[in-house]
Amino acid sequence: MFGIIPFQFRFRGKVRRILDIYYCFLAEGNVALHPTQIARKTGISFAEVARRLDATPELFVKLPKRDGITRYRVTTSASARAPEENEALVIKYAKRESLLLYTFGTMVFTMLVIIILTIAPNM
Repeated sequence: MFGIIPFQFRFRGKVRRILDIYYCFLAEGNVALHPTQIARKTGISFAEVARRLDATPELFVKLPKRDGITRYRVTTSASARAPEENEALVIKYAKRESLLLYTFGTMVFTMLVIIILTIAPNM
């Protein structure tokens, strides 16, 4: 995201895409799918599908290559939960990341206010 922040947001702003991919797996009967198959069915670009699959190991697992093709599946723990529970889980993770962003922004703003208040009396 920014060059100074040492982390990336995996869920914030990407909830709909992640859930589209998840529901694509459910619609196909929870079989192993290649990212191009998912991209065709969801309408999301191949690169974005591959990034989301790799970035969310809580929901998707990469299977060993067979015939040189990498496939993904829904994790066992995610397939054991109801779709509503998985949706709530993804939304909860997105809210946590939003809270982290707001906390970081508040810290930066507070530091700037402290710096201004320390320098202002000397002018």
